[in-house]
Amino acid sequence: MTNEKYQNVQHSIAPFYDKDSTILILGSFPSVKSRETNFFYGHPKNRFWQVLAFIFQEDVPQTIDAKKAFLKKHHIALWDVIASCQIIGSQDRTIKNVKVNDLQLILNTSMIKKIYTNGQLANELYEQYLAPSINCPKISLPSTSPANARYSLRQLIDKWQIINN
Repeated sequence: MTNEKYQNVQHSIAPFYDKDSTILILGSFPSVKSRETNFFYGHPKNRFWQVLAFIFQEDVPQTIDAKKAFLKKHHIALWDVIASCQIIGSQDRTIKNVKVNDLQLILNTSMIKKIYTNGQLANELYEQYLAPSINCPKISLPSTSPANARYSLRQLIDKWQIINN
């Protein structure tokens, strides 16, 4: 770790969903780059958009408007488990003092049939804080983050294919 210090950070990106959303994908907490762009998976090396585009056989959306249109077309909602935390940069492993988001607004005003967690931390926090009060099937998927070097793009696509079933 560098000499960076912990920052108290509030989640600043609104959940993306509408009444027709059937899939909810939950990350842990937005990266610095995502917070700068004010939309999910904003780091150019994050493979999230490549994976989804391949699964749905579409071009990778490049702009925020194109990403929103893509999500809406495929009835995908996005949000994160964490509402606020202390973190160093974008490093999930440094996250502490977590407060979680309330998913009930999304679940009560959409048609979510399945929840997918993007990465181990999102899954662990979901299980710890949210799962006991949510009656919806959940599947854990490997992180699309560039920090997850264990998975190649092809391996991620193979694992994430389940969202298009």
